[in-house]
Amino acid sequence: MTNRREFMRVAATGALVLGSQSKLGLAAALDQHRTAGNSKVVVARDAALHGAGAQPDEKRVLALLDRAMAAYTGRDNPVAAWKHIVPAGQVIGLKTNGLGGRGISTHLALIMAVAERLQQAGVKPGNIIVWDRNARDLQACGLTINTDPSRIRVFGSDVSGFEEQPVSFGAVNVKLSKILTRECGMVIGLPILKDHNISGVTFAMKNMYGVIERPNELHGGGCNPGVADLNCVPAVREKVRFTIGDAMTSIYEGGPGFKPEHVWYPNALIVGEDRVAVDQIAWQMLERKRAEAGIKSLEAAGRPPRYIATAADATHKLGVNDPQRIHLMEI
Repeated sequence: MTNRREFMRVAATGALVLGSQSKLGLAAALDQHRTAGNSKVVVARDAALHGAGAQPDEKRVLALLDRAMAAYTGRDNPVAAWKHIVPAGQVIGLKTNGLGGRGISTHLALIMAVAERLQQAGVKPGNIIVWDRNARDLQACGLTINTDPSRIRVFGSDVSGFEEQPVSFGAVNVKLSKILTRECGMVIGLPILKDHNISGVTFAMKNMYGVIERPNELHGGGCNPGVADLNCVPAVREKVRFTIGDAMTSIYEGGPGFKPEHVWYPNALIVGEDRVAVDQIAWQMLERKRAEAGIKSLEAAGRPPRYIATAADATHKLGVNDPQRIHLMEI
């Protein structure tokens, strides 16, 4: 695996490795790996991921990512797995989450690993955009702003700006980041698992609050139906097509900011196409940790993530939240 210095060198030179792109579209490829009527979610763990340090080991993160993608796609070869996920010739956006600051943001090691595999699957460095709301959030992930089109690009909506015309679904009326609307053909969500003092859980769907101009306006009602409605806005629904959830480090109480007294190391990645199913599994994991720590459930605390069920309802149809319909693979 490339270390941090090598990652930046590859981004700077525009180097490519291992060539050609599959012609399979994302939907067709992933349909081959679903159980009929169910949504597949993979939870991959490595108990030794952090070792003795606060940051996960880069080599182990890459290996964990490879195991997760192999389990999801049924392809043991990492490059083959990615070629079944990524459509040919499109700009791939990696939507991180750095709002919690350096202590609880998407890990740089995961971003590096995904970018490395994308290049090996044939995505040109300039066709990879790592992005979030602003420079501060990206820097919290350990990233450096870069807009050179020959390299892996790293910039926020504070650079690109937002669309002048809002778009609507249900209760939301929002202006979307131009990175989403004008740059990306596909977005892979790289959220980090956290407790949230309003919505209960922030993960795959809540991460999309980072693609709009005024996310504060969607926090009423415990972010319900705000989260579900936002994810139904066409550009979000259609372009955000895969989640590689960072559950290597988590906050199980007091989030979404960094609370060192409530840090937890699940040492896991949560992977799936169905954003609702991914969030349902993440919620269950967070609740188990809260019970283990002797803390009230989110329901008892008055902030269950009701937006997950809303996202699965007949109006939104974003995915499934019924555990009986989620094909969970824990590896």
